[in-house]
Amino acid sequence: MKDASFRIAFSALMIWGAMATSSASAKTLNVVASFSVLADVVQQIGGSHVRVKSLVGPDGDPHQFEPSPDDARNLKDADLAFFSGEGLERWFEKLVTASGYQGTPVIVSTGIKLRERQRNSRTSDDPHIWNSPLNVLVWVANIEKALSAADPEAADDFKDNAARYSRELRDLDGYAHARIDPIPPQQRKILTSHDAFGYLGRDYGITFLSPLGLSTETEASASGVARLIDQVRAEHVKFYFIETSNDPRLVQQIANATGAQPGGKLYAEALSRPDGPAPTYARMFRHNIDLLAKAMVPPSN
Repeated sequence: MKDASFRIAFSALMIWGAMATSSASAKTLNVVASFSVLADVVQQIGGSHVRVKSLVGPDGDPHQFEPSPDDARNLKDADLAFFSGEGLERWFEKLVTASGYQGTPVIVSTGIKLRERQRNSRTSDDPHIWNSPLNVLVWVANIEKALSAADPEAADDFKDNAARYSRELRDLDGYAHARIDPIPPQQRKILTSHDAFGYLGRDYGITFLSPLGLSTETEASASGVARLIDQVRAEHVKFYFIETSNDPRLVQQIANATGAQPGGKLYAEALSRPDGPAPTYARMFRHNIDLLAKAMVPPSN
């Protein structure tokens, strides 16, 4: 009887020891992402294996962000760092140098076919990659690859998370088509603060007009604003939207001059706070599509 009790106790001790060893060997990667939209996607793929810090917080502007000493310390201590690239976060490379970060940051937009935008005789690549869920599929593949290289033992989990999230992204694309496709093409015209929704417009046949270019750092000329006012009037653009991460005054002035009505707040390049309407990328995209579709539906007779 004593031998049986000893064997049971010994087996329990061995099981506990194996669990403790497994728990001790499992690691959590400290990850830094440049802005909140990207941080959420990294979290979706990394799951419980990552601890993600976003440098640009909710409602923040990734174009004009000014890093703090705490941001430099967080980056220096990170196991991995992710940024979108393509000219969005021009401050990021300077921060990497200043922080002493020893790794190589992952550019998640690598491999995406960029939209070109011509303005004032200059051609630039559009960095607002994430406003197309199909583009974010490329982000997912790049994030999974980087996380798996950093933590091979968790590679199967990263793969499963990436497959699940990729299905969710395709569902978002289908959701947008279901809401937008029935709207007559001539009704799909919207005024916004700056040129942040080009990929969304490309994918779903929406024309976005804006006084500012691809970055909120640009300035609108008086002649450019006058031409835009004429265009909004000529094309009968009925609604304008402000963006949560930048100054709404200019687009509101144009709306006042043209009679465009407010459609609400779009999340162009930042998530909301957790208690807001867009705390994750998936909810942000649905929020934007729902507001746009509501504004563009022609009035019933």
